Amino acid sequence: MKIFRTPQSLQKWARAAKLEGKKIALVPTMGYLHEGHLSLIKKAKAMKADEIVVSVFVNPVQFGPNEDYEKYPRDEKADLAKCMEAGATAVFFPTPANMYLPGHSVYVNEESLSKGLCGARRPGHFRGVCTVVAKLFNLAHPDFAVFGRKDYQQAQIIKRMVRDLNFDMKIVVAPIVREKSGLAKSSRNTYLSEAEKTSALAISRSLKNLKPGGSVQAVAKELEKAGLKVDYVECVDSESLEPAKKVAKGTTVLVAAFAGKTRLIDNRSF
Repeated sequence: MKIFRTPQSLQKWARAAKLEGKKIALVPTMGYLHEGHLSLIKKAKAMKADEIVVSVFVNPVQFGPNEDYEKYPRDEKADLAKCMEAGATAVFFPTPANMYLPGHSVYVNEESLSKGLCGARRPGHFRGVCTVVAKLFNLAHPDFAVFGRKDYQQAQIIKRMVRDLNFDMKIVVAPIVREKSGLAKSSRNTYLSEAEKTSALAISRSLKNLKPGGSVQAVAKELEKAGLKVDYVECVDSESLEPAKKVAKGTTVLVAAFAGKTRLIDNRSF
């Protein structure tokens, strides 16, 4: 397994691999890998990629001033071992200094799908996501990139960016991976106390119990009853992310809620 630490080294290698006719897959992550991330690597492997590049980068540009950039969990040694075991052929460990040069002033901004949901609550977040992902696409030259659907809004935004900016590649969205309890896998789950984990189960439970025609307000009340602080519970059109009047086929219900100080997200499509 190859390890790259500078954008230039990854780009040079990827360009050579493409000239050899190799099929490259990219799995962008912020590290502290768990089974959800590993499922994305395995998905790339199942799609017969010749090279599977995992990027591990806690991207400062997508964090707000009061968010958890400094304390976001990191474990390079464990991440490398998990990447190798899952079948990655290359890992990219850039730094903020070599991803964002002095005077960096160019950003990628999606202006429709990012208006609501997490985009409304985390100003600038998706500008940071789109910018770093566009850079990763330019560096790794992937034929396809794999994202998890837990970050549903993010996946839709990246698909739109690829469409609108004519990136010559495909976006693959893989299913949510959950703990046995039903809680969606997240690197931030490590922040949770046992009591908070128990409270957080209300998120997946309420989504699972929601039926077409059901009420998102009822979901919000169930989360509050469990001791969670609701950020939002919204039903939107699955493609446009515009608000939908009722839970029905072609809609997605998205949840963001705090268990203690930890913000968790989840969703379900109908």
